[in-house]
Amino acid sequence: MANDHGPTGPQSGPTGPQSAPTRPETGPDADNHARNAPRRDEPTGTHTVGHEWDGIEELDTPLPRWWLNTFYLCIAFAVGYVVAYPALPGLHSASPGVLGWTSRGALATEMKTADASHGAVRASIAATPVEGLVRNPVLMRAAIEGGRAAFKVNCVQCHGAGAAGSKGYPNLNDDDWLWGGDIATIHTTLQHGIRYPGDDVTRISQMPAFGQTGILTPAQVQDVVSHVRVISRQDPASAASARGAALFAANCTVCHGANGEGNRAVGAPRLTDAIWLYGGTRAALTQTVTYARAGVMPAWSQRLDPVTVKMLAAYVHSLGGGETTPAP
Repeated sequence: MANDHGPTGPQSGPTGPQSAPTRPETGPDADNHARNAPRRDEPTGTHTVGHEWDGIEELDTPLPRWWLNTFYLCIAFAVGYVVAYPALPGLHSASPGVLGWTSRGALATEMKTADASHGAVRASIAATPVEGLVRNPVLMRAAIEGGRAAFKVNCVQCHGAGAAGSKGYPNLNDDDWLWGGDIATIHTTLQHGIRYPGDDVTRISQMPAFGQTGILTPAQVQDVVSHVRVISRQDPASAASARGAALFAANCTVCHGANGEGNRAVGAPRLTDAIWLYGGTRAALTQTVTYARAGVMPAWSQRLDPVTVKMLAAYVHSLGGGETTPAP
């Protein structure tokens, strides 16, 4: 029989034995967990990622659909590019790509196309003597433009982009020439170079090293320099220049002429103007007379095809005064 306190034994609920409630987690870890748990940001309606720094929370905002699509397209394009074109570097070359394309091959094709389009003009230049180019304005203009391009590739390293030259490299814009400025003479100079080993007809001019070899004493070298500075109108006449005039007549006139007018037949420069290849100061002239100079230019016929050399001659001729006939 049941007593007033109900049935004996464990108290039962509607669904079975009722367990004691779980004790809530307490302590610092519980506080951190509650603070860092993701929640929904009320102003934006976006969940947070559960990170918080000094009261600032990071929203778990999804990336825009257009941005994701663009990103996936870039990945697909990159994969396709690697498959189609050279892309993966190797020890000696890159992966060839299924299309077989290379930048070198494309350049070769473009150059062949350009050569074919210019073939008729180049053939006309090749068939025309270099002296005849100046009598054919249309062909001369074409040769000058071709020479301009060749000059930029082969000559600017020494003569400069504007052909103004520098110390030891002549200015091609004036009309002062060691060997002559008509187109045929320029062409010969370009073909065979100056003091170029391996070309039997290269331009040769050899000034003795008067001071180094003992032909002149240091004092005599200074007297010759004084004379040169007088005839080049840099200094007034003096006793030193008078002594130098006698030395000049005995040693230098055979090449430079009695009055220092120069001699293109042997490449001897004119000494009476203000144009100097290595400088006209006393120090520069002393260096030249004592040790001499021996500049070198390549024989371009050994490096370039005949038509290109001819076009270079036309371009250089168009820069430097335009002599039309060889100098006597």
